[in-house]
Formats: sequence, C-alpha cells, structure tokens
Amino acid sequence: MPAENMPMAPLAVEVRHAPDGAAVCTLAGDLDIESLEPAREALDRLIAEQPRLLVVDLGRIDFCDSSGLNLLLQARMAATDSGLSFHLAALSGNVRHLLELTGAKAVFTIHDTVDEALSAAG
Repeated sequence: MPAENMPMAPLAVEVRHAPDGAAVCTLAGDLDIESLEPAREALDRLIAEQPRLLVVDLGRIDFCDSSGLNLLLQARMAATDSGLSFHLAALSGNVRHLLELTGAKAVFTIHDTVDEALSAAG
C-alpha cells in the first residue's frame, strides 16, 4: 500500500495528576496536523487548571511534524504566560531530532524521564 494511503496512527492522550499538584500529559502515536486536536484540548484544559507543574511525556511519540512542534511551543507560551512551570520529558528520538534540527530545544526545559521532571521542579 502506498504511504499516502496508509491510515495515520491515532494519537492517544493520557492525563494524570500527582498528589503534589503536578500534572502529567502523556502523548502516544503521531503528533501531526491530522491528529493533534486531542493533545491541544488536553493541554489547554491542563493550563487552565493551573497545576503546580505541567509535564508533557513524549516518550511514545512515533512521529511529530511542524504542527506538533507548534502546538508544544504554543502550550509552553500559554503556560509561561499563566505562571505555570512547563517541562518536556522522555523525548522520543523523532521529537528530540525535530527539536534539535529546529533549534526549539533551547526554549524548553527537557528531562530524560517523567520522574526526573517531577522531582527537578519539586
């Protein structure tokens, strides 16, 4: 089957709240223009809730395009404007490469694991 006819991997979004008031948003699958709306909704909702810390777990992202990167940049700016600490954790190879290639890595606080992000900001 040609690549353009292959179904896109859906994006799964899982949100959990830690007892200390932090929130973790785990994204899995493809973060691209076709699939990013559930991530946008979850991140917007979490920023509005004002947790102590918002960690976005990207360890299970298979693919991320420029629209996915733009979503992460917008979420970081919205969190910063709200006085919320925003961290990325467990970057998949694809996401790490995209952040390095675009220079966006410099604007994010990035941790190797979610646990590291939760304790570093604690």
